[in-house]
Amino acid sequence: MLISTLFTLLNAHIKDRVRRGDFTERSLARRAGISQPHLHNVLKGQREMSPKTADALMRELGVTVHALVAMPAPPRDKSREPAAPSAPN
Repeated sequence: MLISTLFTLLNAHIKDRVRRGDFTERSLARRAGISQPHLHNVLKGQREMSPKTADALMRELGVTVHALVAMPAPPRDKSREPAAPSAPN
């Protein structure tokens, strides 16, 4: 498994818990010592998650690497994939 895959799993886990109402982006960012706008941009995929940020978030969430690996893979974001070439007529 690649580190980027772990970051993707962590990102999906955070989004899911925010959607469920376990916490807000703001409260998690504050507890992890990062800014809310930065966390928001990381979750949207506009910024890369650094190892330091991932560690802080995992500590606050009580999530281990083993737990992330055991989580089901998040659905692929098809909006980020290049369009398939059109079939010739």
